[in-house]
Amino acid sequence: MSFEFPLPDVGEGLTEADIVSWKVAVGDTVTVNQILVEIETAKSLVELPSPQAGEVGALLVEEGQTIEVGTPIIRFGGSDGGSDNAGASAPAAGETQAATEGGGDAEGGATLVGYGAKAASSKRRPRKGAGVAAPANPSQAPAAPEAPAPAAAPAAPAAAPAEAAAPATASAGKPLAKPPVRKLAKDLGLDLAAIAPTGSRGEVTRDDVKAAASGTGAAATAAAVPSAGSAAASAGAGSSGELEERIPFKGVAKMMAKAMVESAFTMPHVTEFLDVDVTETMAFVRRLKSTKFLGEDVKVSPLLLVAKAVAWAVARNPRINSCLEGDEIVVKKYVNLGIAAATPRGLIVPNIKGAHAMGLTDLAQGIQDLTALARSGKTPPADQSGGTITITNVGVFGVDAGTPIINPGEAAILAFGQIRKKPWVVGDEIVPRDITTLSVSADHRVVDGEIISKFLADVGRGLEDPTLLLA
Repeated sequence: MSFEFPLPDVGEGLTEADIVSWKVAVGDTVTVNQILVEIETAKSLVELPSPQAGEVGALLVEEGQTIEVGTPIIRFGGSDGGSDNAGASAPAAGETQAATEGGGDAEGGATLVGYGAKAASSKRRPRKGAGVAAPANPSQAPAAPEAPAPAAAPAAPAAAPAEAAAPATASAGKPLAKPPVRKLAKDLGLDLAAIAPTGSRGEVTRDDVKAAASGTGAAATAAAVPSAGSAAASAGAGSSGELEERIPFKGVAKMMAKAMVESAFTMPHVTEFLDVDVTETMAFVRRLKSTKFLGEDVKVSPLLLVAKAVAWAVARNPRINSCLEGDEIVVKKYVNLGIAAATPRGLIVPNIKGAHAMGLTDLAQGIQDLTALARSGKTPPADQSGGTITITNVGVFGVDAGTPIINPGEAAILAFGQIRKKPWVVGDEIVPRDITTLSVSADHRVVDGEIISKFLADVGRGLEDPTLLLA
């Protein structure tokens, strides 16, 4: 018997995920909790362990495909044979293989709690066009290898080989291709019907589409689908792929976009700016680096002092560390400090839990661990929830200031600009000093101008004289 393992909900109520890379292959023998596949959700990369031991019969979803929670992704046990022995390939266009194959537990496999085959999954919906009984007229049956006579179906091309004719007829004349390949062709503006297939079953492959887009494919000259009113429509073959790039809008980018729209159109943002002399802070950072006071492997940066200054200023202005829930303003007496992190997968905002109670050593280690995990793309959803206030370091990109959008569920976000040498009045003299610009965006429903101003001034005061932060 075989058992199909569906994509589980890995937390936070996520509804879909991308298959990033398979860690097993068909025919492999796996053990319980062995990593099967790496998936990408809207928040992080997640490795899925095997729910049971046994032999991998088929990989039902290919890398790069986006699927919904509950979709079967891998089959354990033997294949039924016939058309299902290519388990890794997706159904042809217009077909949906929704029912799982086989019932009961997989042979010889221990099963994790919460997984395993269900009795209700013992039935399988027949494929489209497949009859329950064998056809009475032998001429209507699939052609055997020793019967070279062409099939009577009119949709099959007369010159096509017998192996390619069957899949083409089964899809009612539509070109055979997997869903990700169809999506790629659509994104590139190519017509699948105009692309010569090279797949073993007569299907159009990803390489065929890429070759057509680059102008090297056999059907490249006919593949481009012009868009109405587009100047590029007459530019020749492959012009769409050369002049435009289409990036899938999914995962972290889509989730962050949704959060930013919710924030921008729900919270009335107000932003204030403050130029700060951080010369003493920079001197303090250099001393901490040279003395290794916080530890040999601890990275010290100006962001550490900014984080400490934010926690210190929150303690003096607790209302800034709040949120609106229904008819109540919830003032939080703890600081889960979010650090906006730009990653290859998009912007995420993990947070350091309990930052208000941390000294410089713990805070530095927290920032370092958070940054490393974010860059690896494996920040768990729990680390991205529960934040109370956020810092975004736009200075690392050479930017002086900005008007950041508040992370949903919080009331304020501070942007830390680049530090530059500028002329500054000290006493009665103009001298070069290290200057940065701080900006705070806040939810004006929750905090008014006085609270915002006092908080921003306190952050600036702590950076002008970092000894205040150690008191």
